[in-house]
Amino acid sequence: MNQALSTSTASKADVTASYGDPVIEIRDVQKWFGSHHALKDISMTVRRGEKVVVCGPSGSGKSTLIRCINGLERHQGGTIEIEGVELVDRSLRGIRREVGMVFQSFNLFPHLTILENCMLAPMESRKLIRKEASERAMEYLSRVRIGEQAKKYPSQLSGGQQQRAAIARALCMEPHIMLFDEPTSALDPEMISEVLDTMTELAASGMTMVCVTHEMGFAERIADRVVFMDDGRIAEEGPPAELFRQPKTERLSSFLQRILTH
Repeated sequence: MNQALSTSTASKADVTASYGDPVIEIRDVQKWFGSHHALKDISMTVRRGEKVVVCGPSGSGKSTLIRCINGLERHQGGTIEIEGVELVDRSLRGIRREVGMVFQSFNLFPHLTILENCMLAPMESRKLIRKEASERAMEYLSRVRIGEQAKKYPSQLSGGQQQRAAIARALCMEPHIMLFDEPTSALDPEMISEVLDTMTELAASGMTMVCVTHEMGFAERIADRVVFMDDGRIAEEGPPAELFRQPKTERLSSFLQRILTH
């Protein structure tokens, strides 16, 4: 049994006590899409350095939640605070500089090289000069092990390489928090492991991470806490081994059975 599993049966209080101050605080958040109530009274705290995996069936609200944390969707009730600053229109730009996000699709600019994709945001938002932005981009492209692809265009890279480029692009802003919205869902099976390996290394570096994923093996390896969502609510949460081996609800039990036997 690996160390993550052997220690993850500790209580929730024990798990969070080893981390820093809260960096994401979500209180009673509501979200509607027309008449559809997508998020219902969501409350959650993420501490500095903590790795949280959010999972659940399709339509449970997990991607909506992570998009609300970055202000890509506007919540319509409750509050979201990032590093003590409430997420509202006037604070959105500043918060986004500190919160990196990686999507299901890579969202790389096809007319720019991988290096230029990574340089763009630091030059625009951080006001780095071109030389500094280039050096930083190469540092992070090398960190995700695609430095040799820097001069290529997105169409010249595999899906796994493009997703690692998207991770490098987010890291070039040197964010305090990284959000991942099902980053492997668009990849062929043989490309998934290289992206998960990159994310595992990032987790080991101490980055605060919130990741929506169905990769339960990955969750067991890196997560301090797993949040299971169902019908717009947090149905269960706790250390991965505790949730995966002793689910308290039938909904989580059936979800795990489907995922783990797929």
